[in-house]
Formats: sequence, structure tokens, C-alpha cells
Amino acid sequence: MVVSKDNPISQLSSRQLIDLYMGRYNAYPDGRAASTTDLPEDSPLREAFYKKLVGKSVAQVNAYWARLLFAGKSEPPMTNESSQDVIKYIMNNTNGIGYLNESELVDGLKVVYRFEDTQ
Repeated sequence: MVVSKDNPISQLSSRQLIDLYMGRYNAYPDGRAASTTDLPEDSPLREAFYKKLVGKSVAQVNAYWARLLFAGKSEPPMTNESSQDVIKYIMNNTNGIGYLNESELVDGLKVVYRFEDTQ
């Protein structure tokens, strides 16, 4: 999980990430707005991310969001077309947060959470 190097957040817990990505909160612990980003529905990284984050498939997460949207409770993360788009978005948005493979990290991003490799 990465944010801009200019974001004052240095670390997030798995609970805080679940709250952000499942629409329970739309702000960082310090109260600043958080702008969550996602990859396309057919992205293997998106599938792996939600499996590790909440133990659900993308289809299950989409059904969850459909219920929240119907109830008018929250908005899902913004979808970017590629990891490069996620990087650009976060570099240009101090409040942005997203997920990448570690091999895709570049200068200007800060890691705030790492999923342990379970394989």
C-alpha cells in the first residue's frame, strides 16, 4: 500500500485499510480525506489485493459495493486502468492511496503497509 511521499501518514494498519477500502471511512486517521484507488476488475493484482485484505473475491467486493451504493452510503475506490496510472494519480494527489507490486515502487511513493506473502 502506497501514498505520496508528501503524505504525512507513515503507516496504516490492516484494519484502517479495510475501513478505507470497504467504505467505512473516507479519511486517514489524522482526519484528512483519503482518495482510494483500484485497478480494473479483471486485474490479477486487484483479485489478490481483496483476497488478502478481506478474504473476498472481486465479484464479492463488487456485490458489497452495489449494496452500499444502492443505500447511498459510500462511493467505491476510483478505478485506474493500470499500475502506472495508480502511480501517476498518487504522485499528483497527496491524499491518494493505492496498491502496487513491490517491483513497481518508484521514487516519490511511500509504503504505508505491506501484505505478507502467504505462498
